[in-house]
Parts: sequence; structure tokens; C-alpha cells
Amino acid sequence: MTITPIAGLIGGLGLFLYGMVQMGNGLQKAAGDKLRGILKALTSRTWMGVLVGALVTGIIQSSAATTVMLVSFVNAGLMTLTQAVGVIMGANIGTTMTAQLIAFKLSDFALPAIGLGAIISIFSKRRTHKYFGQIILGFGILFLGMAVMTEAMKPLSANPSLVQFVATVGKRPLLGVLVGIIMTIVIQSSSATIGILMAAASQGLITFETALPILFGDNIGTCVTAVLASMGASLSARRTALAHVLFNVFGAILGLAFLPVFSRVVVWLTPFGGASRLIANAHTSFNILNTLVWLPMAGLLARIVVTLYPGEERIIEHGPKYIDKRMLRTPSAAIQLSVKELVRMAKIAQEMLNQAGKALLSDSPENILKTINSHEEIVDNLQSEIIFYLSTLMSQGSLTHRQSTQVAGMLHVVNDIERVGDHAVNMGNFASYRAEKRIDFSDEAKSELANLFRRVDAILSDAINALERNDPALAQDVWEKEKIIDDIEAKLRDNHFKRLNDGTCLPASAVIYIEVLDNLERLADHAVNLADAVVQNTVSLQE
Repeated sequence: MTITPIAGLIGGLGLFLYGMVQMGNGLQKAAGDKLRGILKALTSRTWMGVLVGALVTGIIQSSAATTVMLVSFVNAGLMTLTQAVGVIMGANIGTTMTAQLIAFKLSDFALPAIGLGAIISIFSKRRTHKYFGQIILGFGILFLGMAVMTEAMKPLSANPSLVQFVATVGKRPLLGVLVGIIMTIVIQSSSATIGILMAAASQGLITFETALPILFGDNIGTCVTAVLASMGASLSARRTALAHVLFNVFGAILGLAFLPVFSRVVVWLTPFGGASRLIANAHTSFNILNTLVWLPMAGLLARIVVTLYPGEERIIEHGPKYIDKRMLRTPSAAIQLSVKELVRMAKIAQEMLNQAGKALLSDSPENILKTINSHEEIVDNLQSEIIFYLSTLMSQGSLTHRQSTQVAGMLHVVNDIERVGDHAVNMGNFASYRAEKRIDFSDEAKSELANLFRRVDAILSDAINALERNDPALAQDVWEKEKIIDDIEAKLRDNHFKRLNDGTCLPASAVIYIEVLDNLERLADHAVNLADAVVQNTVSLQE
């Protein structure tokens, strides 16, 4: 075998992949930044998830990318596993659009499209026109890559080793599935694998019947990206990746079981177009049929996943849980609901603090930091929602003086709670830096930090409980405990400086240690602010 076919195949594949990425990016930008919002908002029903999954994947040209987004949504609690299953089904259908496009054999238009797309992209001043040019450019590069691969495969038809291997794959469908899995894992694109099959079939290197098992394996291989993305994520996110794998594995099993029937049906559905069109139609038909089989059983697939991946996980809802716009006309009820939402937000921020403490004393904080960051997004979202709700309540002008004072206090409280989350993120960043630079604390320093974290957690718990119960006595305790924390923080600084002088602690740890002390001291101050709101509310009740 000469080097020319190999170089042509690799180069053509590179052009194909680059063109597909450019076309997908252009389509995605032209559609705006609403794809993630569409994916989150329109998946309340499984069949709707299928349509959304197909639409989004058709635009971004990657089922793996869609599934990775799903993993992140499920990890953040924005979507349930059952909802994700529907989108996975649709993503498999959407990714077949590339093969359908290739089957039109538009290679003659590749070079003109590249020239036109480049001109529009470079010289257009309007952003939308540039995106349109990027789509045309990607389209041309994709078909140029396809033409290069097809041309490179012409000499391979005379290679006896390759002919023998293809004949073996044709006789052993399971081997074909394995080939498809490996090809897609290596290339990281099911569309590119299908493109190679179509190029090979157009040169007579492979028959349609031999290509089918490879096509089934290609669907399984594309799951690897989502599996990798789910590592270290929540249990629900890992289950989402597993659902993607099982859906495609079950589909491959069904495809192999009915291989002769499926082959005849596709041939019947494809009266013209040759081998390339047969493979494209097979790819689309296989994924549509697999979806139709599992669509009524999406719940069953989710239960199978849970059975295979058991365990319980506390899912934190991303949006507000208690505040209700319908209650705005009843201020007393709206205020009570707002307090419950504030308490919920505060407990999430407190959990971030606990995770930050664990991360700082851990040598491998990566997974803990993911939890902190996902919780930060929830806290920030709740801050916006609560402020909007309370502001709307105040703007109605129907509040009494006491209620106005209480709502004003809560508007300050929500910002203090958000700052608690910010301090947790800061300390998480210090934990990441410490692990990256392999900076260690002395045993004494670790013990001191652990103790201070416990004290700050305790004062924050008292402040949250005081807010929840409207308990001024407990709020007074927060003030007293904060003074103790100030004294402890000053003492710990002195201790650390002594250890630096003695050589017990390294200078590299000093910055992190002092910054953590500062953040913890400020956290105690925010706890006092929560307590102040409770006391002020009590005073307003007495007036």
C-alpha cells in the first residue's frame, strides 16, 4: 500500500471534520445563543424532547455535543433523567442529517462554495452575513474533504489485504459493530464515520450489507464523549450518559437481530441514489425506528438505568421553589414564602461553605469544586429571582410600614447570602491552587482551619435558624459568637506567623492560609447581617 491513499484519507477526513465544525458553528451562531434555552425549556414531554434533540443536533451537527449539554443540565438539576432520554433519542436522529446532505453528492460545488463562503465571511460587515458565509464555507470544505477521501480510496480496491478484511467483516456482523465503535471513538464523530463508509461504498470497497453493522457500532462509539463528560459529575449525570449508551446498544442488538429485514426495507425505501444514499437512508431509518421502539418506554429505559446504576442523590432544584407570583396580591403570604426561599438559598450557600472546607483540606478537590460551582449557579439564580419578586411586591404600594421594613431587610439579606456563596467559591479557588501547586499545610494549621470552619458553620446555622423562626434571642447569640470568631481569627494569624518563623509552615502556604481566614471572618460578618435583619423585624413589630 502506498502512502498516497493514506495521506489522502487522513487529509480528506481532516477537511471533512473541519468543514462540519465550521458549518455547525455558523448555524449555531446564526440561530443565536438560544439553543441551550430551547433544550432546557421544551422537554417537559418525552416526544417534545425528541423533537428538540433532533433540532438542536441538526443545528450543531453533533449528537455528542448535545448529550454533553444534557449531562451538564442533569448535573445542575435542570432536567430529569426521563426528560434527557427523549432528547438523546432526538439527538441520534438529528445527527443523521449530515449523512443525508453528503448523499446528494454535491462535490462539484465544493470549490465555488469555499470561495463564496470565504468572501462573505471576510468582507461582510454584518455579523449575520459573516455567519451565513461561515455556513457556506463549512459546506464547501466538508464536500471537498468527502471528494478527497473518495479519490484516495480508489487504489485501495486493489489491495488484497483490505479486500480480505472487508470480506471477513461482511461475514461477521459483530466484528463490523466493533469496527464501527473503534472508528467513531478514534475519530470522535459518528458523521465522519458514516462519511468514510459512504466514500468506501462509492468505490466498491464495501457493500451496503457490510456497512450496516459498522453503522450500528458507529452509534455506540459516539457515546464515549458523553461518558467522559459525566466522569466526576453527579449520579444523575452519569446515569444520563449510561442511558445514551444503553439506547444505542439496544438499538444495535435490534438492528443485528433483524438485519436482513432491515436491509430489504432500506433498499425498498431507496429506489435511486446508489450505495451512498442507501447508507444515508439506513442511518436515518435505523435511528428513527430505534426511537419509535423506545419512545413509549422512555420511563422503562430510565428505570433500567437506575437499576444498573443504583444509589440516591439529593437533587437541588435550580429555580425558586416557594415564591409564587399569584401570592403577590396577598403581601403577608408573599413575605412568608420569600422567607422560606431565603432560608432555602442560605442552606445551599452553607453547603457550599462546607464543601469549600473539605476541598481546602483535600489533595484532590476537583469533584468537590464541581459541586461548589454548580451550587453557585443556583444561588445566583435564586438571588435574581428573589430580588425581582420582592421588588415587585414593594412596587405594588399595598404594604404596611412594618411589611415594607421587613421586605427591605430581606433585600439586604439576599445579597448577604449570595456573598456567602461567593466566599465559598473564593476558598474553592484557593483549594484548587493549593492542589495544583502541591502546597501543604502543617497538621496544626489544618486542625485550626477545620475548627474555624466548624465555628463559622455553626454561627451561620444559628443565623439561618433565627431567620427561619424569626427568633431574636437566637439572633443575639449570633452577635456574641461573631465576637469570639474575631478573637480566634486574630489568634490564628499570630499562630501562623509563629510557625512561619519556626519553619513549621512554608511561606507558600501563608497567602492561602491568611486569605482563608479573611474569607471566614467575613462569612461570620454576613451571618451577623442575617441576624440584624431578624432583630430589626422584631423592632418593627413592636412599634
